[in-house]
Amino acid sequence: MISKKDIDETLSRYDLKKIKIATICSHSALQIFHGARQEGFKTLGICLKARKFVYDAFPLAKPDEFLLVDDFKEILREDTQNELIENNVIVVAHGSFVEYIGSDALRRSFRVPMFGNRSTLEWESDRAKQRKWLVEAGLRLPREYKNPSEIDGRVFVKLPGAKGGRGFFTATSETEYYAKLEERIQRGVVSEADGRKTMIQEFIAGVRYYPHYFYSLTEDFGMKIRGGSLELLSMDKRIEPIDESYRGLPDVPEEFYDYTVTGNQPIILRESLLPEVFEMGAKAVDTSINLFPPGMLGAFSLETIFQPGKGFTVFEVSARIVAGTNVYPMGSPYSAYLFKEPMSSGRRISREVKEAVRREILDKIIY
Repeated sequence: MISKKDIDETLSRYDLKKIKIATICSHSALQIFHGARQEGFKTLGICLKARKFVYDAFPLAKPDEFLLVDDFKEILREDTQNELIENNVIVVAHGSFVEYIGSDALRRSFRVPMFGNRSTLEWESDRAKQRKWLVEAGLRLPREYKNPSEIDGRVFVKLPGAKGGRGFFTATSETEYYAKLEERIQRGVVSEADGRKTMIQEFIAGVRYYPHYFYSLTEDFGMKIRGGSLELLSMDKRIEPIDESYRGLPDVPEEFYDYTVTGNQPIILRESLLPEVFEMGAKAVDTSINLFPPGMLGAFSLETIFQPGKGFTVFEVSARIVAGTNVYPMGSPYSAYLFKEPMSSGRRISREVKEAVRREILDKIIY
């Protein structure tokens, strides 16, 4: 396992005037590169050869350098890691980064300094640990079913990892659960290994909101929490094929019963609901500091459903930058109340790195 001491020793050899911000070219990479450039950093994109043309098409958001690979897992190779370290790289992990490389591999063998606390990856990716975290935070959660035989109403079935909803489904009985799971395994949508690690949750109807937070150790505005501050940067709603199923009524094609996230929409919450949003984020951060110090640093999101009369139910935490922030490359109505310049979540990460360098506390936000 890569220890914090290992990373601190590597970071101590960095030329802090030549830091490069790097990530794999997927998910929210355009925003991360664009934001890093706005903050004056050089960037490096780890990119599949077949995808390079996409990033070349956006000159203000393409990385300054490409590291072309045939498979993203090549970044675990010793020579590749050495090259990244020699380039003073700080890696920003996002959903695709975690899904393609794997949280275990990142914690076990990836020696390159990463923004944030990589211990968070274990608590995010392990469904049982994530639930323990959110329960201890005192957040309202959906009921969880330990076994398909317990299903007594409509449930929502999730797969492990950051899959963006791919392969998720609903069921109303044990029989339907196994039938739908087997059908997805046969189609190759779900692996047999993932099929043995599903999470079964109570299906909750309501309005979905995904607030995008940032927990900072360098700024003194926002909501004060344990030596840092919590910022609400933006909010989105996800677009899934199931949302458009009504267009096929009464004959809805089977492929529209799909929860894969295909896009995101900007959204603003009624101001009277903001206190609960801040309280949820604060509880998640405060509990994370107790469970895996120094806790969840930087960008994160709580995935919620709002019901009138009940308030917000949290069904998941994404403990890093989420793709929903991509709708705000020049900032959101919320970030406008915090910063005088356009501030995306991608730029906010680089701003945190720059401020940490200036204050000589970079080791506090890198692991």
